[in-house]
Amino acid sequence: MSTEPLSPRRRQLIVGGMAVAAAPALFNIARAQTGPIKIGFPVPLTGPYSTEAQDQVRAAELAVKEWNDSGGFNGGKCELLVRDTKLNPGEAATRTLELIEKDKANFIVGSLSASTQLAINAVARDRKVIFNSISQSDAINEVKDSSLYTFHEALVPHLTAGAVGRYYFPKVGGNKGVVYLTADYAYGHEMVRGFERAGKAFGMKTLADIRHPIGAADYSAFLPRIQALKPELLVMCNFGRDLLNSVKQATDFGIKQNTKIITPVLLFTARLAGGAEPFEGVGGGTSYYWGIEDRVPSAKAFNDKFRKAYNGAVPGDYGSLGYAGVRSILQAVLNAKSVESSAVSTALSQLKYDWYKGPQFYRKCDHQSVQSVIIVESKSTGMKDKNDVFNVVHIEPANENNLRTCEELGYKVS
Repeated sequence: MSTEPLSPRRRQLIVGGMAVAAAPALFNIARAQTGPIKIGFPVPLTGPYSTEAQDQVRAAELAVKEWNDSGGFNGGKCELLVRDTKLNPGEAATRTLELIEKDKANFIVGSLSASTQLAINAVARDRKVIFNSISQSDAINEVKDSSLYTFHEALVPHLTAGAVGRYYFPKVGGNKGVVYLTADYAYGHEMVRGFERAGKAFGMKTLADIRHPIGAADYSAFLPRIQALKPELLVMCNFGRDLLNSVKQATDFGIKQNTKIITPVLLFTARLAGGAEPFEGVGGGTSYYWGIEDRVPSAKAFNDKFRKAYNGAVPGDYGSLGYAGVRSILQAVLNAKSVESSAVSTALSQLKYDWYKGPQFYRKCDHQSVQSVIIVESKSTGMKDKNDVFNVVHIEPANENNLRTCEELGYKVS
């Protein structure tokens, strides 16, 4: 290497070259602060969960419009980039990679499956992009899948199943027998685990865990076995179209004559599609039901905005998660005064908010949103209108103690 002093001309060229090399980084910083903020939104627009996914998109678009109308950040507005995961982990990973690498998404919100959200998280985490998941999963909170950039807005199966069990198990007499009809993937398995764990305190006995594939149309092969076991509770740990089909067929088969049917997630969309008769007497949990607006002011405000935007329609449970997941990130951008991932992550982890259902916050160790669980039962009479489908029978308040502990999830807590 030469040790000769640099000539003025050579020094000028080197300094100029350094400025050119640094220019893209400087441009990106300026663009991140003043250009559009892009939120990638991968959800299963096709497949058995498509109805719930479309509801997520509508609510997320409402959050974006609301934020843009308020002025955005440094004059920059937000864009929602919706992509179809087709309920497939590989497809979800591919779409997420494209959103980050090709579309330059600043943040990712989405998913409606325990398996796809883990695939989305892996892609986003490795690229240091914040992912706020709006689908139930226990695994995403465990230390092996955690990161500075991983947040979970949705409930977790442990909490959802636990809340439903804590409400219904004390009401069961007799042999305390339970049969689970379970969608054979992470969501179903984790829900069963949550129910069984909660059931120990009440002496509940698992008679069978009968598993079926996602998207099953015919449940007739399972129903005679369920009936023969004579359970006091049939717990349907499935979702979307699967829940609708299995509830309909169990009702037609006469299961309800001697057995109470409950489900960890009693979907508003499934109840609307199925009607009053199949769901009569079915109870379960939900992250949100619009009918709490008479007791929760933020629910009334959210419902009114949704009604105005969508011709009088009301938001569903998973749709509401789309709203909260996006709005939380956008609020964190304002709080951080930045779109840089680590700064927004810090602001998001400190956020205390009440967007639509009462107070929430993200737990420090796993970035899990601590929130209430609403227990509802399906109405068959006395409905004021087509959306008045549930009675709210109990609300379990937000309580960090009802989650699995940070130590159990694998975190070292000082």
